[in-house]
Parts: sequence; structure tokens; C-alpha cells
Amino acid sequence: MKLLVTGANGQVGWQLQRTLAPLGEIVAVDQAEVDFLNPDQAAAAVAQIRPDVLVNPGAYTAVDKAESEPELARLINAVAPGRMARALARTGGLFIHYSTDYVFDGSKAEPYTEEDPTGPLSVYGQTKLEGEQAVAESGCAYLIFRTSWVYDIRGKNFLRTVLRLARQKETLHMVDDQHGAPTWARALAEATAAIIAKVSSSSGAQSSRPGGLYHLTAGGETTWAGFARAIIQEYNELLAWPVEPGEFGIPLLAKQVVGITSSEFKTPARRPSNSRLSNEKLQRDFGIRLPDWRHLLRLALLGAVVP
Repeated sequence: MKLLVTGANGQVGWQLQRTLAPLGEIVAVDQAEVDFLNPDQAAAAVAQIRPDVLVNPGAYTAVDKAESEPELARLINAVAPGRMARALARTGGLFIHYSTDYVFDGSKAEPYTEEDPTGPLSVYGQTKLEGEQAVAESGCAYLIFRTSWVYDIRGKNFLRTVLRLARQKETLHMVDDQHGAPTWARALAEATAAIIAKVSSSSGAQSSRPGGLYHLTAGGETTWAGFARAIIQEYNELLAWPVEPGEFGIPLLAKQVVGITSSEFKTPARRPSNSRLSNEKLQRDFGIRLPDWRHLLRLALLGAVVP
């Protein structure tokens, strides 16, 4: 099996190259090989490579900056994936695309299901929703995974931002009225690999295999402030282990995290207050459920703090 992975240098793309390796030949490309700013060129690359599976974590993820760059965000998040999906429809293959909790407005009291109406509050959320629609209308076989609050021990993300700030300040102020499930990029990549293995080994016509839209997040829930507190606590506990510290093994200055409201932390883009996604459909169709977010956080930090 030939698997094409876009966004090879991103946090999810980097992890996918490792989790997908047992499944076949990996062709990992970054902006130089597949330029999302040139959708025709991106589609031509798909036609040339002719992958059996195209895994597309590549995206414009600067949520606040997208408010001032809507057309650029749309080009990367919607137009390019749609063109690549149409190219894959002509050659045959499975398109795996990642979307976001930000397609919802956050007004629902319970976790969102795949059938709930969307209502993005930001340009980023709107362009990711348009990307979902473009892939679904392309005519190719596809799986779309909506996930939330993705982080890793590399790249630009909330975990690394908290650790950086915690080395500079004794008190951190974090939003405490937005609820979601922090999801480790490694766990997301591992689940993707397991699902590809299940789909590729299923019998019968491709059209009869499970497909479509799924929510894929870690278990449990917290707030950004709760996530920050857990990062600091887990980091400090691991730092106390009697071993030689790794790259992240630097003591933190931060002693507390103070929760604030979204209105106290103004950003160009609005965020949903409820980003919780139900994973029941994923478990029903694929038998996969990710562990609780706190467990995954410790595993992620374990690899960073302890060599």
C-alpha cells in the first residue's frame, strides 16, 4: 500500500510518518512538494503519486490570524483539499482528512455528535467546514476526522506555550470557560493507522466499508486552565524522577494557574465555549476509543522529560 502524507513537518504529519510505516510505503511531503497555495499543483502531485491512501493533516491553523487572511485560509483549508480529493477520485484511493471542533458554535450543553448542525464562529472554523464539504462532494472514498485541542512535544501548540510561560512567570492566567478534550498528536496518528488497517482489510466493495465523518478526540474533558494546571503538575512530577532529565527537564517557575473568562482574554477569533465531541460513532464502527486526555498528557510528557 502506498500512503501519501501531507504536512510532513507538522505535529500530526510528523507522528503519522511513524505510525503508518508498518502499513506500506510512506510518501511524506511538505510545502515544497505539495503547495496548498497552488491547488492545481497539489492535485497534479496526487495524480502523479497515485496513492492508495492520502492522509491530509496539512492545514492553515493560525486561528486568530485567519480573521485577517480569510482567502488564504480558505485556499489552504478548503480549495486545496477539494482539488486533491477530486484528483484522488480519478485515480482511486481513500482520502483521510482532519477537521476541527471549531465547526460548531459551542452553544450545545452536551458533547456534539456528527449529526449536529454546524455553526462556526471564526474564519478558521468556516474554512475547515468548507474543506469537509469539498472532500465529501469530491466523489472519492473518504474519512473525515474532527478532533480538538491537538498538541505534541514538538511544534507550536498549547503544551509548549504553557511550558515556555511557566519558566518565565510564577502565575499564569488561562481561559477557564471553554471546555474540550486535549488530544495528543501521537494518539491521533495511532488511531488513524488502526482505522486504515481495518478499512483496508475489510472485505467487499469499497462503498460498503465504513466511511464518512467521525469525531476523534481523547476521552474526558477539561478547560484551557485545567489543561495548563495538569501540564505543570505532570511535568513537575516527572521531573522529580531520579533520572537524568531530557530536553524538557528544566524546572518551572510557575506556582499557580488562575482561571479567567473568555471575555477577559480578547482574541480576534471567537472560540466555542463547548468543544466536546462525542466519539460514540467511532467506537461503534471501528471499535476505537482514545484514552482519557490526562493519561495521554502524561505519556506525551514522559517522552519529553524522561530520556
